[in-house]
Amino acid sequence: MCKKVFLSLIICVAFFAKINAQELQATVSIRANRVPSSVDHKIFQTLQTALNTFINNRRWTNETFQSNEKIPCNFLIDISQALDNNEFQASLTVQAARPVFNSSYTSPLINMIDNDFLFRYVEYQTLDFSETRVQGSEPFAANLTATIAYYIYTILGLDFDSFSLRGGDANFQKAQNIVNNAPEGANINGWKAFDGVRNRYWLMENLTNTKYALVHDAAYNYYRLGLDQMYDKEQDARSGILNALNQLNTVNSETPNTMVLQFFFQGKANELSKAFKKGTPDEKNRALDLLSKMDIGNISLYKQDLQ
Repeated sequence: MCKKVFLSLIICVAFFAKINAQELQATVSIRANRVPSSVDHKIFQTLQTALNTFINNRRWTNETFQSNEKIPCNFLIDISQALDNNEFQASLTVQAARPVFNSSYTSPLINMIDNDFLFRYVEYQTLDFSETRVQGSEPFAANLTATIAYYIYTILGLDFDSFSLRGGDANFQKAQNIVNNAPEGANINGWKAFDGVRNRYWLMENLTNTKYALVHDAAYNYYRLGLDQMYDKEQDARSGILNALNQLNTVNSETPNTMVLQFFFQGKANELSKAFKKGTPDEKNRALDLLSKMDIGNISLYKQDLQ
């Protein structure tokens, strides 16, 4: 009887841990080297701690994640100016990776620098975010959590896309909801089409626009049918990656240099070169032809490894 009770307790504890497992394993870092010493730098440490808690302790989806399934990601906030009223101008670098099956290698999902990050933070203030009230009660304070939440849903969408066909749609829609209801105020930028050609607005426009739906299919082919098979089915893996490149090229042919294509290839040049370096001459030629059209900045590397 005691043994049954003990086993029941173990099951309950395990179940409780499972349903409360969060999705992200995030590291937030704040750099404030350019902020003068007249500003108390302790506030940046407090903010760093608060953001780590905000991201890692909140459940962002209804999905269940085991501890080893959490998505590793990094948020680097580089503060360039301390303004009046506890407002700060900064850039935000967001990075996330996906583990490749049967290897210790992780493939980049996102590697983006957002230079339009203006926010307000009063030391020890509560970091609030609500999907139904993205603008909050004060726009500059809300812009802090809205921007972070936007990138979290983007990371989740990209990760889900890589494991199941169109699996990230729900998370991209949540990110789009943030764009549609983003905080508004003087010098709050990045949420509107006219704020630039490569910003939060355009990234999510591309990721939710049916015109670019093939990009999501390509992500699944690239990761699940490509990289994940590289350990024991190299030929099939390269076929999967080539299929993904063909799909991306279809998008590129219809709409050249769109943001989502540039976004896809960030940080992947060495990965792609290594994937085809051991390929057949035909595979190398096909890969080189496609990559030369879409990832122009890395042509020299591709030619070096694939010609």
